[in-house]
Amino acid sequence: MKRYLLPGVLVVLALAYPLLVGDLPVYGRLGALVLLAAIGASAWNIVGGYAGQVSVGHAVFFGFGAYASVVVYTHLGWPPITGAPIGMVLSVALAAAIGVPTLRLSGHYFSMATIAVGELVRVLSSTSDFLGGAQGLGGPAMPRTVFDLSFISATPFYYIFLGVLTFLLGLTWMIERGRMGFYLRAIKDSERAARSLGVSAGRYKLYAYMLSGAFSALAGSLYLCMFGFVDPESGFGILISVKMVVMAALGGAGLLFGPLVGALILVPLEEFSNSLFGGQGAGFTFMIYGAIIVIIARFLPSGLLSLFNRRSTRHVD
Repeated sequence: MKRYLLPGVLVVLALAYPLLVGDLPVYGRLGALVLLAAIGASAWNIVGGYAGQVSVGHAVFFGFGAYASVVVYTHLGWPPITGAPIGMVLSVALAAAIGVPTLRLSGHYFSMATIAVGELVRVLSSTSDFLGGAQGLGGPAMPRTVFDLSFISATPFYYIFLGVLTFLLGLTWMIERGRMGFYLRAIKDSERAARSLGVSAGRYKLYAYMLSGAFSALAGSLYLCMFGFVDPESGFGILISVKMVVMAALGGAGLLFGPLVGALILVPLEEFSNSLFGGQGAGFTFMIYGAIIVIIARFLPSGLLSLFNRRSTRHVD
């Protein structure tokens, strides 16, 4: 019973959070942002954490999801959320097209290739009239139906994001304990050794990349539904990719709840810096992320949760 006490308390707190901060809409919005960031970081964790393929261009999938949602509204008049499956399908196709050649690369060469693709797509989107150019596109100014997911309060978004994150973590948990999870960890530890044991490394890395891209696109669609606007920087900007990487690495890349722990720390920190420094907060955010990357590389290469796991292991021993 003691084993399930803490998880049970955390689940109750997660469900009751909007009720606990009901009179403080700022904190309600903060909770929704944490969950949205955790969705994106958990999607990245599938390929970056478990397979060890550090993509720094995942914003391209996030942007595909956001733009797919706003395009179906702008050009077809559909509810933005109906663009989510379109963005996910396009992201899977793009991941396959990118992954076949780039996943043959290793280490920082793969990371550099993903950055190049992401920046290329960002530049192309800023020159496309269909996508609104550099000014971007906006969703419905006023909710037409409930399917527009346009709410005054952040509480509905919080529960939607919580449901999506729960599903994603459940899927990741199943992968982690299945054959694919064992293969991905073997590839991460030593791809050459995994291949020698008969693991089709290229195929499973591609599967992870495609699945990761699909859920990153879903995070982009949910972002568009909440904020109602996207432009090349907020959709395809490299800072989006950096956030995913840093959140997962801070909490523990390759650990189920690592991205969520990272989001719980970094999102409030970013919101605080933005409110404190105003327009200069974005620059301060880059400084924070740079410092965190250095600290992780030097002192916490396995993330914060690894410290907890070590203590738990020692306690059991």
